Amino acid sequence: MATTETLTAERILATTEEVLRRHGAAKATVVDVARALGVSHASVYRHFRTKAALREAVTKRWLDRTSDALSGVVDAEGPAEDRLRRWLAGLFEAKQHKAGDDPELFATYTVLVGEASEVVDEHIADLTGQLAVIVRQGSEGGEFVPCDPDVTARALFEATARYHDPAYAPDWSRAGVEDAFTSLLDLLVRGLRP
Repeated sequence: MATTETLTAERILATTEEVLRRHGAAKATVVDVARALGVSHASVYRHFRTKAALREAVTKRWLDRTSDALSGVVDAEGPAEDRLRRWLAGLFEAKQHKAGDDPELFATYTVLVGEASEVVDEHIADLTGQLAVIVRQGSEGGEFVPCDPDVTARALFEATARYHDPAYAPDWSRAGVEDAFTSLLDLLVRGLRP
């Protein structure tokens, strides 16, 4: 079946996400995506040269949703400590929702993330860069001890890994996880205060 809607990279990525949700990473093919779009697989390949490129792009799109949402916290007004707390809580909440609201798609993306290490590395660099901005502003404003913002941001990111690394997803719905997160966050913030 032919479609009159313009084939764009964004439309291909949205459809790929739906195909991945239905078939999973192991079974989804470019032909499945093309069929869902009503185009030939060659049309899909004009936008994404390989299946791997398509999978990397859809993974990046998924990860960017989290980065984009958190960037608003970085740019917000207010004390650095409050923004740091909101940012880390926002990251945890975003990951909880991704895992809990659509477990099939989360499992699929966990597979794709394992394949797209460069995309993941860029995502982590973006996230730690956002954290570094908050830490730098807090340090310069006297809310936090003088420190290397990049090193501190990476330490904060790694210290909270249990609350955002997909390997820990089964723990995110357990009783008391929010309290444990808040306790860790309190400890980390106390360590940053002058």
